[in-house]
Amino acid sequence: MGATPINWRVSVRGEPIDPERLLSEVGDPSAGAVVLFLGTARDHSEGKRGITHLEYEAYPELVEEKIAEVAIEACERWPLVHLAVEHRVGDVTVGQPSVAVAVSAPHRDDAFAAGRYVIDELKKRAPIWKKEHWPGGGDWVQGA
Repeated sequence: MGATPINWRVSVRGEPIDPERLLSEVGDPSAGAVVLFLGTARDHSEGKRGITHLEYEAYPELVEEKIAEVAIEACERWPLVHLAVEHRVGDVTVGQPSVAVAVSAPHRDDAFAAGRYVIDELKKRAPIWKKEHWPGGGDWVQGA
């Protein structure tokens, strides 16, 4: 069993995600491993090509609460040092990150496992809506 890390943060906002800032935030001399996952907007989805950008909508307070539940669970399951999770709302162009999970832990197995758990559970539980845009149209898709 882990313990609550020294520092954890969850954020849902319209500003671009800064991977370097996240790495700096979770870095620590006691951490032998830092894992950063970036979920980026791609130019295709389910046979559709030419997606130009994604649009995310959410109630930030509710989504942050759901992601915080996941973060706390990860902190209880693995001995983490730091954890930071960010999700974008608004427009995200192809190639930009829409979600980031940064984890530090004393050992790599724990950092990888916790990072995977957080992104997988976030995708299942966080009520975030996504619209895929392409020239001449767009469609809302189930969940983010």
